[in-house]
Amino acid sequence: MLQGEKVQRRRTGNRRTGQAVAAMVAGLLLAACDSGGSTTRDASPIEPAAVRIDCATEGQLPGSGSTAQQNAMAYWIEQYQRACEGVQIRYNPLGSGAGVAQFLRGATNFGGSDGALKPTEVESSKDVCPGGRAIDLPMVGGPIAIGYNLPGVDRLVLDAATLAKIFDARITSWDHPDIRRLNPGVKLPSLRVRAVHRSDGSGTTQNLNAYLAGAAGSEWPHPVEKSWQGKGGESASGSTAVASQVQSLEGSIGYFELSFAASQKISTVRIDTGASKPVGPTPETASAGIAEATIVGKGKDLTLEFDYRTTEEGAYPIVLVTYEIVCDTGNQAETLPALKSFLTYTASDEGQKILPGIHYAPLPDGVAEQVRQVIGTLS
Repeated sequence: MLQGEKVQRRRTGNRRTGQAVAAMVAGLLLAACDSGGSTTRDASPIEPAAVRIDCATEGQLPGSGSTAQQNAMAYWIEQYQRACEGVQIRYNPLGSGAGVAQFLRGATNFGGSDGALKPTEVESSKDVCPGGRAIDLPMVGGPIAIGYNLPGVDRLVLDAATLAKIFDARITSWDHPDIRRLNPGVKLPSLRVRAVHRSDGSGTTQNLNAYLAGAAGSEWPHPVEKSWQGKGGESASGSTAVASQVQSLEGSIGYFELSFAASQKISTVRIDTGASKPVGPTPETASAGIAEATIVGKGKDLTLEFDYRTTEEGAYPIVLVTYEIVCDTGNQAETLPALKSFLTYTASDEGQKILPGIHYAPLPDGVAEQVRQVIGTLS
């Protein structure tokens, strides 16, 4: 598949998981969330691995970065180390910015980031990638849910322009005409809008900024940055705090990964994209949204560019993809076999098909295949 070509949709059958696997994942995620620290596991297996893995024989493999992929990493590491006793993997979910910074100073073998590397970061990476450079490999996707707390309203539709006005403090009441127009027949209260955004820099914020800039046009005149750019509103640090604030505050609206909405039973907005029906955030609709992206990276870099204005049926437009950052050439020789083995598993059908059960979106087939091809060439 050529770079720049629209990526293919992932087959529906690859998204299904068995009840036993889902139950196992739930236990893993609870343990990961309770730990509050890095994601790791003792090499001694408690039970056989649930997947087929071509193991490396040894290696210590540290990584850090995106919190958005933390629960997926918890599952992947658990499964990999059950099968591959000689390899120790540690993933520290410090945030995208920290993950990039640690990789660029050689403190980790891979970084996780919800945004692609900047040109200056690629240039800096040549110091830790002798003879090569850092590249972005998409690995896990997901919808950014817009959660709200509006008594008596269990179904809410908004579009990009209206969201932009809400998060920029230009719509301040829930019975505003723009919201009523999108929700005929819904009794909207005359309640103050309390928009909640991240106070810390995050890839989730950057991706929402990108959606609003791309889909709302002049209604969102702010730059696409990891720091929040809208005016007014209230703030909280981290997705957990934003979700908690929305859950407890009537009239509030905020943004976070779908798993936070699911775990706290927060109602989510359906987006009017211009398709025949508004689209809500699910792993399946996010995969459809990711499938509308194009690969714009050069060489082995697989950076994606999203079509935020898509009107494709069933495609949720507010999505993010977490990239694993590695060297194309110049990876550390002692950890290269473990790096290639682990990433080959995470990008495999086995590694991807479990993701919907934990509120993530699998990569479309065409993208996953290209990721696997690039992993095989890492040196």
